[in-house]
Amino acid sequence: MNAAHAHNSEVRAHWSLVAAALMATYMQAVNISIPNAAVLHVQGGLSMTDDEIGWVFSSYIAASAIVMPLTHWLAGRFGRKKVFLVSLALFTVALILDTLATTPLQFVSARILQGAASGRLAPLSMAILLHELPPLRHGRIGMAWSVIALLGILSGPAIGGWLGEYVGWHAIFYFSLPMAAFIALAMSAYLKEKKLHKLEHFDFFGLVTFSMGIAGLQMMLDRGERLEWFASPEIWVEAIASALGFYLYIVHVLTRDHHFLHKALFKDRNFRVATVMFFAFGFVLLPTLALTSPMLEELLGYPADTAGYLSIPRGAALVTALLLTWRAPSRLDNRWLILGGLALVVYGNWRMLGYSPLMDWWPVAVAGAIQGAGLGVLMPALTRAAFSTLDPQFRAEGTVLFNLSRLYGSTIGIAIVQIYFYCNTQSMHLALANHLTPHRTGPLTGQALAMMNELVTGQAAVVAVIGQFKLLMIAMLIVSPLALFLRKPRAGN
Repeated sequence: MNAAHAHNSEVRAHWSLVAAALMATYMQAVNISIPNAAVLHVQGGLSMTDDEIGWVFSSYIAASAIVMPLTHWLAGRFGRKKVFLVSLALFTVALILDTLATTPLQFVSARILQGAASGRLAPLSMAILLHELPPLRHGRIGMAWSVIALLGILSGPAIGGWLGEYVGWHAIFYFSLPMAAFIALAMSAYLKEKKLHKLEHFDFFGLVTFSMGIAGLQMMLDRGERLEWFASPEIWVEAIASALGFYLYIVHVLTRDHHFLHKALFKDRNFRVATVMFFAFGFVLLPTLALTSPMLEELLGYPADTAGYLSIPRGAALVTALLLTWRAPSRLDNRWLILGGLALVVYGNWRMLGYSPLMDWWPVAVAGAIQGAGLGVLMPALTRAAFSTLDPQFRAEGTVLFNLSRLYGSTIGIAIVQIYFYCNTQSMHLALANHLTPHRTGPLTGQALAMMNELVTGQAAVVAVIGQFKLLMIAMLIVSPLALFLRKPRAGN
């Protein structure tokens, strides 16, 4: 009787931890994109300017990417359970602060805290899953973890759009609170503490200099357009900080034997090439979401919930393609899968160039599904390419760098498309306005001039958005030839 009770308790603890870890993965991922379709409601509620909208996404992703490499060291130093629960508590506090924010600065600060906490939740959730499940099931749980993370990112716009339209934008952050409560209860009750007996050395100098380079670049891209670039002392400071950070990191890597990203990672050709291509993957994955929903709402007049629903075909195609590619036979040359995925992404973006104010929802759904299918093929194919020739002893560090490349690709991609959008909108507005003359339009009153200006601004914005999709397509075309430099994977690796 006691033995049976003990066995049932162990089974309950095991599956509670698995469910909580997967839920934590979904929760941290869905909060990347859940403001997407509701971003206009957030903008109106906080009086955010157009150039500040990108911070809603980039602040979360950048903070997550900076903190993520510290996770293993923190867990070894303070204990896996303690670090997880503290991170979850900070994440929950940040959710509440998001809803209490009354200014853009307060909101962005809360998103930074939320992203920093999430940067530890994702890798710790994977570590817990690998510890709870036998080695024979690690491949499947790795696939499940990736699918759950992608489902979080891709379902965010639909959930956020519905909540923003019918409940209010604050509800998009309340959405995660019940999940956080369940995760906290399960981890507190069943997760056993685990520390490293011998704490490994961590390269803080390397992480700080690398993060300084990335953060300086991110701030410069986010703030440059608003502050008229190098006419502002702030932009000079951010540019110098970024250049200095990257310089110190490169010198550190070349002159020291121990650093948080081992030099051997950069000597493996497949890993180098696949990491660069995964950066481009991130450059397309989230910026497309960040562009599509505001375009549908602000330029085409769709309600927030409908704009969110139109992200579903892209997400469904991506997850389906990912699962099929993951199960592709090993004898199939992985390089052909990469080229096929690239072709689908480029074709999907090419179809987006045909968007117009007169279209209905169908072109958006079709183009999104095609692009999503391509991204779904690319993710597992690039992962296989990256790690198929890498020495197994460097896989832990390689996983960190590989995932960081996607995160940095997304946050820098959002900043770049924002810059391109504002520059292109202004230039197209001037070009269209130059063709409006009194001879053609006749005398106009003040109200008529305002209406005409609004019409021209809308047309210019549509052209600028299409130009952004073109920019994403060009980015994929640029990295496509790199697939030819990949070597055939080692058998059985």
